[in-house]
This record gives sequence, structure tokens and C-alpha cells, in this order.
Amino acid sequence: MEAADRDHAEPQKPKVAFLCVHNSCRSQMAEALGKHLAGDVFESFSAGTESSAQINPDAVRLVKEIYGIDMAQTQYNKPLSALPAVDIVVTMGCNVQCPTFPCSYREDWGLDDPSGQEDAVFRAVLSRIEANVRDLKRRIQAGELV
Repeated sequence: MEAADRDHAEPQKPKVAFLCVHNSCRSQMAEALGKHLAGDVFESFSAGTESSAQINPDAVRLVKEIYGIDMAQTQYNKPLSALPAVDIVVTMGCNVQCPTFPCSYREDWGLDDPSGQEDAVFRAVLSRIEANVRDLKRRIQAGELV
């Protein structure tokens, strides 16, 4: 790459990893909404400390219904080892000790797992994830985190 090209290259967006135990519900919804609502500001990834067979079908259904995002087509369950180096780690509030994952900033969103509950509970969690993603985007844009 020529020096002049490097001078005009866009700065890299920070990478955000949304982590949970099974990477089947909250972290997947956060990844989807991060890409959808803040993809212009940060890259979104998700992973889990334990494997799960699939993304929670209720999460898939409601994210598609509310946001038009088909997570079954765009995302899959991933272990922590599948993540690239990230700048920010967001844990979902799994009430378990998350392994140390290198990053420059970490926060926990304290979200209860809606798995096995009625749609209203999923919608409430999705609403909190949306608000948190929008706030994370704002703080990154303001230079508060990276």
C-alpha cells in the first residue's frame, strides 16, 4: 500500500465481543443488533463459554419479527476460541465467572436469560439490548471507551 493510500484509509472500527454461557440467546441477539444498529461504528461478534446445538428458536423468531434480521441465516453458535482479537468485551450477566478474555474495556449488562419464558420476557430483554447497543455506540463515538 502506498503511503498516500495509508493516510486516507479509514480508521479500523473497534471489535466488540458479546459473551454468554451458551451463545444461544442474549449474546446472539446483541451481535445481531450490534451489526444492525451500530455496524457503522463497531464490529460485532458473539461467543459462548460452552457450546449449544443452535441459536434459541424464540430469539431467532422474535429478532426476525421485530427487526427483520434472520439470525438463523446470518449467525451460528461459536466458542470463545473462534473470536478474533477484540477491543471491548460485553458479558450478558450470566451469573457465572467468565474467563478472562483480552480486551481494552469490559462491562456486564446484567441481563436475565429469557430462555423458556414467554415472548414478553424476550421482548423486554431485546429492548434492553437495543438500548445498551445504542448507548455503547454513543460512548464509542464520543471516544469514551476506545
